[in-house]
Amino acid sequence: MEIILKEDVIGLGYKHDIVNVKSGYGRNYLIPQGKGVIASESAKKQLAEELRQKAKKLEKIKNDAQAIADKLEGVALTIEAKVSNTGTIYGSVNSVMIADELSKLGFDIDRKLITIKDVKTVGEHKAVVRLHKEISVAIPVTVISDAPVAAPVEAAPAPAPAPAENADVEDEDPEEEA
Repeated sequence: MEIILKEDVIGLGYKHDIVNVKSGYGRNYLIPQGKGVIASESAKKQLAEELRQKAKKLEKIKNDAQAIADKLEGVALTIEAKVSNTGTIYGSVNSVMIADELSKLGFDIDRKLITIKDVKTVGEHKAVVRLHKEISVAIPVTVISDAPVAAPVEAAPAPAPAPAENADVEDEDPEEEA
């Protein structure tokens, strides 16, 4: 079943794309939610006319996305996280944390536009920001421990065993006396 998307659907396509979906997904979710319409001949003609009229607006949106992408090109993020002794993170670093860090740097980017695999270890990772259907930026993300790294403690020599009281008196068996 061909559907014309009326808005961006993550994992499926962008607004004004014509996509093939299973009939149930289209009839039971996309169309009732207002996210798409059936791609009939008249709907395709209407879409073509609408795109022709909105070409300048779409070009401006694309140029704005490209400007943001150019600014994001040199950005590298460092995120502090609570880390166990083995080097794994309690929880994970996700798109919300990356969006917060970007907002601290002055970039107002929706967390839904950020894609990152499950980050559960300290080290270098990569997040992808999809600003437009043709424009995306890869941002390096470094995850570090929030606690200072403790220097390895040298093992202290073991103390000598304490001498037993009455070491010179032998233990006598009470049974031998009887």
